[in-house]
Amino acid sequence: MHEKIALAPCNGMSPNGLVSRVACGDCKKENADVISICMGSTSADIEGKNNEMLKKYPIMAVNGCDNACVNRILENKGISIAKTIAVGETLKGFGVSSKDPFRLDDEAEKCVRIIKEKLNKSLREMK
Repeated sequence: MHEKIALAPCNGMSPNGLVSRVACGDCKKENADVISICMGSTSADIEGKNNEMLKKYPIMAVNGCDNACVNRILENKGISIAKTIAVGETLKGFGVSSKDPFRLDDEAEKCVRIIKEKLNKSLREMK
């Protein structure tokens, strides 16, 4: 059993990046044993000052687009990823999509709920 699990949401400017951030934020609010990682700070940390903290808890990467930047950033720093969720792949088959990288409409809120359910299921499996 892990003391905490870290969520690493996409910080990109795609509609699914926004879905990733909101779903991770909601999940963190609802789970006391969840923390979140700022990918901007992680990317900018050239000296590796945050690496010890990043290795403390298992990380779930939540990628907004097919570029999988969250995984690539962490892997380039030698940080292990316990689980990866691809927002676009997860949403396939649900008939909903997010269209705006800055605002959530009703359909994008449905996307957030789907991703949050996937996050919570994955958290239960990791514990």
